[in-house]
Amino acid sequence: MNAKKKIAVIFGGTNTEHEVSIVSARSVIENLDKSKYIPIPIKITKKNSWINQKGKNIDPIKTLKKVDIAFPVIHGPFGEDGTLQGLFEMIKIPYIGCGVLASALCMDKATQKSLCLRYKIPTPLFFWLTNYDWKTSKQKILKHIESNYTYPLFVKPSNQGSSVGISKTTNIKELKKAIEFALKYDTKVIIEQGIENAKEIECSILGNHNPKASVLGEIVSSNDFYDYDAKYIDGQSKEIIPAKLPENIAKSIRFDAIKAFQILDCSGLARADFLYDHKNKKYYLNELNTMPGFTQISMYPKLWQASGLTYSRLLHQLIELGFNRHQQRSRINYSYKPKKQWYTNKKP
Repeated sequence: MNAKKKIAVIFGGTNTEHEVSIVSARSVIENLDKSKYIPIPIKITKKNSWINQKGKNIDPIKTLKKVDIAFPVIHGPFGEDGTLQGLFEMIKIPYIGCGVLASALCMDKATQKSLCLRYKIPTPLFFWLTNYDWKTSKQKILKHIESNYTYPLFVKPSNQGSSVGISKTTNIKELKKAIEFALKYDTKVIIEQGIENAKEIECSILGNHNPKASVLGEIVSSNDFYDYDAKYIDGQSKEIIPAKLPENIAKSIRFDAIKAFQILDCSGLARADFLYDHKNKKYYLNELNTMPGFTQISMYPKLWQASGLTYSRLLHQLIELGFNRHQQRSRINYSYKPKKQWYTNKKP
């Protein structure tokens, strides 16, 4: 009989999604098949200490080298943005989810959207700026936005999740305030054209080289838009699964979700969020999340459940995909012997 695999479930983190990550990790641990896997909970505190289940500080590298695979259930910066994935790559351990490049690309909304547009995946019109741009060219920026976009406009930190720091604006006064608010959470801000009559549509993606798309789901937000409170606090938002969409639209959304997943070099999992203008029958990619919420009520596992894949089986497939990706990358030759020795191995 094969020995049980040790799964390091890493959660918490030093960003604004710390609490969401804890709830996601709890669901993952509860739903792991204990006949196959031994979960090793590792919490990263808000002060960046790594602690075990008993609350004692641990050496991250020594601990990770003793497990079979890592599952970084951390949403947002310093977990979902490639930094943690870089650690796994450096110490050569398998891990679940996207690699360094895909994680970094998808975390930065402006970069993600720019690349998707290059491959003709529709996204809302957008403009981005840095805190330096804002300090040095505020009036020029505002003039450009008002000349090229129409309200409502959504203002977002480019590298955040869970709708943290997002504002909907309807005039220049609100726009100024929203940009300064977003700059509290990132050094880069994205301003997006609002889509009228928009429905929030989500699609879960699973796979490495041959990814699959789940059925689609619609989020009916309890607030004006799907912000942090609507997602986690008031409990009034609802889901419609499967989403009620024309068959051709649903097929096109699923196709573009997979296309974006591949363009952005994703692997393992991601959730693609779209906006559907039901009056004009047009859809737009809002963003891809490489580590979506994993609670029992989160859309990523719920969409797969509606597609015939239980939570426990979903976790099993993700683990297998993580091992598969690691095996593929382990075959890469990182050393090179030149035809002629051209250097001496002296100390600098």
